[in-house]
Amino acid sequence: MKVFITRTIPEIGIQLLQDAGLTVIQWKEKRNLTPQELIDNCKHCDALMKVGAIKIDSGFLEASRHLKVISLLSVGFDGVDLASATRLKIPVGNTPGVLNEATATAAFLLMIATSRKAFYMHKKIIRGEWGFFEPTADLGIELEGKTLGIWGLGRIGFEMAKKCVGAFNMKVIYTNRSKNEMAEKELHATQVSFDELLRLSDVLSVHTALTPETTGKMNKEAFNKMKPTSIFINAARGGIHNEKDLIEALQNKTIWGAGLDVTNPEPMEKDNALLNMPNACVLPHIGSATQQARDGMARIAAENIIAALRGERLKHVVNPEVYG
Repeated sequence: MKVFITRTIPEIGIQLLQDAGLTVIQWKEKRNLTPQELIDNCKHCDALMKVGAIKIDSGFLEASRHLKVISLLSVGFDGVDLASATRLKIPVGNTPGVLNEATATAAFLLMIATSRKAFYMHKKIIRGEWGFFEPTADLGIELEGKTLGIWGLGRIGFEMAKKCVGAFNMKVIYTNRSKNEMAEKELHATQVSFDELLRLSDVLSVHTALTPETTGKMNKEAFNKMKPTSIFINAARGGIHNEKDLIEALQNKTIWGAGLDVTNPEPMEKDNALLNMPNACVLPHIGSATQQARDGMARIAAENIIAALRGERLKHVVNPEVYG
């Protein structure tokens, strides 16, 4: 049996697949496959490991209905037409849990960097502008005792909240589809409505999934409800915020700052206004970019494939209806 992988992945994943007797084919060119190239490469394969921003749409799935599994090297599955995959009885697996710490740390980093205008100040050194000392220039804001709002208090959001409580004694509020009893017990978190989250948060950190309901939800209307002293953090999916509205909110001082590990669109153009704003910090979607996290993701993605090709249920399946 053959597995096609759309990127070069950590060796641990390759070794697991080969030890299971599978032939591994990796796309090693540093460009995205075209839709037709993806179809052509999967024609004689039994499994696909999707890595990177490649759309798995109904057209691909119809042409590749022979696949026994699609394994994602990610937690998010917004790039997959799950309804079509389920209809065609193709299980889709993801890699939850293993990247919680890394992604939460990236969000925490962005919060601190934004609060002190760190990226902008570093660029001033590069431009040779570290000169005359002005006591009132380029001031940041402190985080001690502030209110952290989490939109999407799942595993990653919980790790972010835990760091903020431990480091800065922050009060935690959250908006979720369901109550997070562990967060309420351990972190004294309080569940609030989305409007209350916007209105009360000093730092609003987004960790929700990208869905039709969340797409573009952080727009002009939402930013207008936030405090002028607040910081917006997005380490989830760029499609959750409207980037034009975010830029305007920062320029008009509707909010104080923004830290982004994800952008809309991705990759971001080098002349994007956010990259030169004093109160914005942007990273190129590196939330899971640690050796430990990526090794763990490769391991789980490989295990999902091995299970499917053995006729077993995937340990982490995002469309469990296929087994119904």
